[in-house]
Amino acid sequence: MSQTISAPKKSTMLQIIPVMLCFFAMGFVDLVGTASNYVQKDLGLTDSQANLFPSLVFFWFLIFSVPTGMLMNRIGRKNTVLVSLGVTTLSLVIPIFGDSYWTMLIAFSLLGIGNAIMQTSLNPLVSNLIAPDRLASTLTFGQFVKAIASFLAPILAVWGATAAMPTFGLGWRAIFVIYAVVSFLSIAVLGGTPIEEERPDKASGVLECVKLLGTPFILLCFLGIMCHVGIDVGTNTTAPKIIMERLALPLEEAAFATSLYFIFRTAGCLLGAVILRYMSPRLFLGISVAMMVAAIVLLYVSHSLAGIYTGIALVGFGNSNVFSIIFSQALIFSPNEKNEVSGLMIMGLFGGTIFPLAMGFAADAMGQAGAVTVMGVGVAYLLYYTFCVKAVAKPKI
Repeated sequence: MSQTISAPKKSTMLQIIPVMLCFFAMGFVDLVGTASNYVQKDLGLTDSQANLFPSLVFFWFLIFSVPTGMLMNRIGRKNTVLVSLGVTTLSLVIPIFGDSYWTMLIAFSLLGIGNAIMQTSLNPLVSNLIAPDRLASTLTFGQFVKAIASFLAPILAVWGATAAMPTFGLGWRAIFVIYAVVSFLSIAVLGGTPIEEERPDKASGVLECVKLLGTPFILLCFLGIMCHVGIDVGTNTTAPKIIMERLALPLEEAAFATSLYFIFRTAGCLLGAVILRYMSPRLFLGISVAMMVAAIVLLYVSHSLAGIYTGIALVGFGNSNVFSIIFSQALIFSPNEKNEVSGLMIMGLFGGTIFPLAMGFAADAMGQAGAVTVMGVGVAYLLYYTFCVKAVAKPKI
């Protein structure tokens, strides 16, 4: 596939700040883990019913990743990001008017659609502002900004739920008001920021992406992305439930487990950007997966707060760089099919649908140990994948 490459224009802080605000808005999707726990408590749902919320959010990555590439070629990257922010804002406004089961299903569906469009379009937009030698570090910083929104979500929800006066009359749902305001601000600031875009690449079709699954290493990478996202969403959702089940703490106290996970995931992103300059991806991936193996053991057997927190911290740090390593290995393997590979890897975020559903049914049957067992399957696959990765993936001829 031929690609048109042009040198990116020099960017200014007035251009970078709006883009980073969009990365913050990208992190709103992670509030679904915290929100699903509160909805489960309010409506008396089972684990399998509550876990449908995060599953529904990530289902839309399967549907919208490749069409978003086509949309970018028609209306441009900046306008596509603005569309994603509009959908995200609508998803955040809906829960302000009610929290019935169907209302939340609609809201989380829109949140997933908006995030799928944003994940696919925002990173390419950054490439219009940043020189190639600074792109990786800028995207890493963007992930750091995104993680701030992720670990603030449970803190803001607890603040809304425990405030002396019900915040905005909404309790924990006050978080939707706060994030909706930020989303509105993101639209206004990015919309008013001039960004000169390069001529877009040719869009890939669904069939072109799916055909790549016939390549064994690409299939391994695709499944690895699914497991990574499944573990990420699963920990986000299940960590507070483990504490509530084993230590009988209320949700308002147990919800800190989600923030702890995102704190260590954020730290892992920042440290990983430095460590990967000096260490091979395969070795660093092996160390990361070893941390997750230890984390699964701790989450399965621990009945103390310190032990559970240690397990959550280990899985947060260990899982923080798995996506970037697998994604880069896939691109190195198929350098002439980067568009198709990128679309396929984003489609792999569909793992965030499969894992929470399976964990919900396992938790209903076996308690939270069942949910941890499902996560363990994903970690076992990543361990297998580590042995399949070379120090540098051999390019396909």
